[in-house]
Amino acid sequence: MPRPSGHVTYNNTGRVVLVTGGARGIGRSICEQWSASGAQVACLDRDFEDVDNLPPGVLTITGDTSADEDCARAVSTTIAEFGAIDVLVNNAAIQPPDSYRPLHEYTVELWNRITSINLSGYAFMARHALRAMLPQQSGVICNICSAQGYRTAREVAAYGPVKAANLLQARQWGVEYARHGIRVVSVSPGAIMTPMVRATLDAQGGEAALANRAPMGRLGSPEEVAAATLWICSSAASFVTATDLLVDGGIDALAAFAEPYSLPDCD
Repeated sequence: MPRPSGHVTYNNTGRVVLVTGGARGIGRSICEQWSASGAQVACLDRDFEDVDNLPPGVLTITGDTSADEDCARAVSTTIAEFGAIDVLVNNAAIQPPDSYRPLHEYTVELWNRITSINLSGYAFMARHALRAMLPQQSGVICNICSAQGYRTAREVAAYGPVKAANLLQARQWGVEYARHGIRVVSVSPGAIMTPMVRATLDAQGGEAALANRAPMGRLGSPEEVAAATLWICSSAASFVTATDLLVDGGIDALAAFAEPYSLPDCD
């Protein structure tokens, strides 16, 4: 099934967005689309091997979201450069190939490696961003979560449960700060063709098998997830907070017992 060719244009001139894990995959597309919409963009990542592919003018900050001091520095550096922070996109997350195993085979090191970035990193970044947003009584925090936060499979003992926690982080923070002019939301991608997904395709049965699990019959693109962040963080979504937007090709609506799923032939 082809992707739609049209797109919506947003004007984010004057807004400042900080994206974690923005050097590649979904994060890079978020940086690209926010930059194209006129925003001033800061990108926090652990390394910038592909930094030349980021749009001109994107502020690159090297750091690890599992380190609270790096999170504090990312926020302060963004404010020093651009004067404020209007949007935080919590995107930095890992799902290492060696994490596809049942819980009893996990080492403490592997568990801590995933939770320190995927859970604590979101909280550390939000904590420092909120301290900057509260005086201005405005701002949006968007957690990039996952369809795995809703439905699970075998041998994903850490990633999915942590993504479910990311969903509840956004709900709790959204309730907590709603009357301070701050919205907190989340976006949950399904199977998106990113470097992380490519690295685990064999473990998931290959691209065709993975795509066939979604009613739309294809994998999503990082650009489609980025587009969702543009809307949900915009003034068009001003009455949307403490909730999640699934960008998953309909996979969450498909009961597990219905698999394998066959699409009808369409002209």
